[in-house]
Amino acid sequence: MRVAHALQSRDGDEFAKPGNLVEVRFVKGQSLSLTAARLLALMILTAGGDAWEPVAHRMRKADIRRGHKGNERISDMLEELHRTLFAVDDLSWRGRKATKRFSLIQSSREEVDEEGSEAGWIEWEFTPDARRLIRESETYAVLNRQAVLGFRSSYALRLYEMGALRLYRRQSVWRGDMTAIRAAFGIAPELYKDFAQLRRKVLEKAKAEIDHLAHFTVDWREIRRGRTIVEIEFTFHPKSVPAQLVAVDDDNNHGSLSGTVQGDVVKPRARPPALPAPVPGSTSRPKTNDSAVRFPSGTLQYGSEPFGEIARIHGGGWARDLIADAYREQMGARLSNLSGPKLVKSWTGFCQAFAARRGRP
Repeated sequence: MRVAHALQSRDGDEFAKPGNLVEVRFVKGQSLSLTAARLLALMILTAGGDAWEPVAHRMRKADIRRGHKGNERISDMLEELHRTLFAVDDLSWRGRKATKRFSLIQSSREEVDEEGSEAGWIEWEFTPDARRLIRESETYAVLNRQAVLGFRSSYALRLYEMGALRLYRRQSVWRGDMTAIRAAFGIAPELYKDFAQLRRKVLEKAKAEIDHLAHFTVDWREIRRGRTIVEIEFTFHPKSVPAQLVAVDDDNNHGSLSGTVQGDVVKPRARPPALPAPVPGSTSRPKTNDSAVRFPSGTLQYGSEPFGEIARIHGGGWARDLIADAYREQMGARLSNLSGPKLVKSWTGFCQAFAARRGRP
């Protein structure tokens, strides 16, 4: 929750989802549609570091709708969240292994539109079981709002969360048998009974979206017993900075909970590219003119804002110029063609990745 508070204070696109909520399983035969899964992500983003508190959280309908003309689908999404059950391993009153089933949303209120008005808010409370999971979570996944809203498959979004949770661990892998995999993805028992179908309809499509939109890529290995596939092992790899720029640029062209629904696919409506958030502690916001913001060729100690301040905040305590030299070496000639908001996003992502790889100095 401290991480969630810190990310919330930056007023950017990144937010933390507790690891316990990422790894919670769907009850057999249940899953969330893509739009409901996106709404849940926005709820967690909005609640931020207060998600574990027994209080009501609020969000504007306009932030959910993102350009869709009506609010009718918001009711459907809320009702879906209410009736979807999740499961975790627990202990019974006798101390034996047990499966606990529960919902994440305890109650919700949706303001009723009057005379065709498009304004309004929703209000909700997480259940005591959800709050306990959030409070006790010792791990977290850092997600990107634009990426979450850009995915077109609920399976891709689910695998994205799993990857973000494990990306910077010593071994960034997720392995499970077929029962566990189907429960994690929320694949209905009657769907994709043949593994070739599951590979084509779920795994390959999810990989394609993640490799395109996320700040990492994913591969998987099929583990066999004889001729039968019994387990799958997913491995997650962070992208280089140039590859992340492609994902960031594509993310800015997505971002709607609403769209044309085709089965499990929602085609988002395009939205204008988002401007970079102001850097905490800086006195000015970078101009968006491509010629206005260029990466300094010298030291970042003096007169190099916002880059020096970004390195101080996101660089994990490493020397600014050390990070800058590594950045210049990795970018090479490409750096001369990078400017404006894309440069700021690229530099911020590089500082965060540099600190994640090396830890504290």
